[in-house]
Amino acid sequence: MDYYYSLVSSLTPTQCIMSFLALLLLIQQFTYWNKKRHLPGPAFVLPFLGNAISLVCNPSKFWEDQAAFARRVGISANYVIGKFIVFTRSSELSHLIFSNVRPDAFLLVGHPFGKKLFGEHNLIYMFGQDHKDLRRRIAPNFTLRALSTYLSLQQIIILEHLKRWEKMCASDKTPISLRLLVRDMNLETSQTVIVGPYLLQHARDKFKSDYTLFNVGLMKLPIDLPGFAFRNARLAVERLVQTLAVCTRESKIRMAEGGEPSCLIDFWMQEQAKEVAAARAAGRPPPLHSEDHEIAGHLFDFLFAAQDASTSSLLWSVTLLDSHPHVLSKVREEVSRIWSPESDKLITADQVREMKYTQAVAREVLRYRAPATLVPHIAVQDFPLTESYTIPKGTIVFPSVYESSFQGFSEPDRFDPERFSEERQEGQVYKRNFLVFGAGAHQCVGQRYALNHLVLFIALFATLLDFKRDRTDGCDDITYSPTITPKDGCKVFLSKRCSRYPNLSLE
Repeated sequence: MDYYYSLVSSLTPTQCIMSFLALLLLIQQFTYWNKKRHLPGPAFVLPFLGNAISLVCNPSKFWEDQAAFARRVGISANYVIGKFIVFTRSSELSHLIFSNVRPDAFLLVGHPFGKKLFGEHNLIYMFGQDHKDLRRRIAPNFTLRALSTYLSLQQIIILEHLKRWEKMCASDKTPISLRLLVRDMNLETSQTVIVGPYLLQHARDKFKSDYTLFNVGLMKLPIDLPGFAFRNARLAVERLVQTLAVCTRESKIRMAEGGEPSCLIDFWMQEQAKEVAAARAAGRPPPLHSEDHEIAGHLFDFLFAAQDASTSSLLWSVTLLDSHPHVLSKVREEVSRIWSPESDKLITADQVREMKYTQAVAREVLRYRAPATLVPHIAVQDFPLTESYTIPKGTIVFPSVYESSFQGFSEPDRFDPERFSEERQEGQVYKRNFLVFGAGAHQCVGQRYALNHLVLFIALFATLLDFKRDRTDGCDDITYSPTITPKDGCKVFLSKRCSRYPNLSLE
């Protein structure tokens, strides 16, 4: 004992610190190996940080490496910011995770540190009957009547932005990067569709600024301290939800007075007004999930889901139409048979449904470049994923929607909208591989809205504009921002294709 005491006392402070760090490294490494077991993945990781630096600096390569590790057995492991992670490439294993979102299995988190950003009572963190009841209350937001209302708003906004982009190109004679322009268009569309007249222009400007802070924070290290992007994002979300709570309160008043719905929150509050009136007449308390602030939090979910994923899909639709002129030609031919700009009429829901090929193109864009490539979950308990591997409690699990899209389908590396035709029906045959909208109880409630938006954009963009990509080496490489987008931001030359733009307005 005296020998060990004298040995320790003879160490310098620097040697003590180095010995302590070496011990931490050893403990961390053994913990990682114990959780990883036989799974493929990096053999050694840095203490605490793990491979966070490579994830932040080059997320595309990080996830490509994880997919390569998982190619043989369908899963792989890694370690990031004190968290052990498991990546699932296999479609069937991903389905197993999606179908086991429950208190004793997995918690859907949407982002590895999502609870800090989105709040504890977010829709994606709900389970069981409570979750079913809320989704039932949300259902009126996506009826055919509601979707038809949104279609009118969507195409009017898309048209105004297309005209603006074409003028920018005409005046500068240079290509424009569409990434931020599409993001701004989608933000205006989401704001208008979700809360419509209740968000005035000055509030929209502030909303846009806060949403940008939120987007930046999503891609940064989760350091919740003043001056850091993650803290700015968290505070921005709080302000955004507060703004949406005010819109909710105003919609409640208008719907209770018998107003006609003009946006998503109106359709929701119209049904809720009936439930509140019935509860009051029966002497019961108001229904659950009817508080302004809670509803506002769910509205932010819709905004987030409609915003970044849609931006990704619209950018890839331009990129892929440019690189596949025969597809573009068929889209233009189909749309011209169904709708004409000279008609000055809005594209109707029936006409959207009639655009079978354009719908197939939209679905293939989503398959080929799934916008939200990963859907993070947390293991609430140890979970037996396979016969030979149990996911440890606390693990962050990443089912890969992107990798699943390249399994099963015929020639999956080829962009081929015909696979979704009525003749081939690969969308049905390989339905379990098409996980763009998730699966299980938490499958996206707004998928029909999202698909309509993409179809409308493709139809209007292809019909009204001529476009050409400003192609450079690597311009179509995937980058994360936070959903995947072309590396160059989708730079294009634009010019007017139609004789005149349509005059669209709400009737």
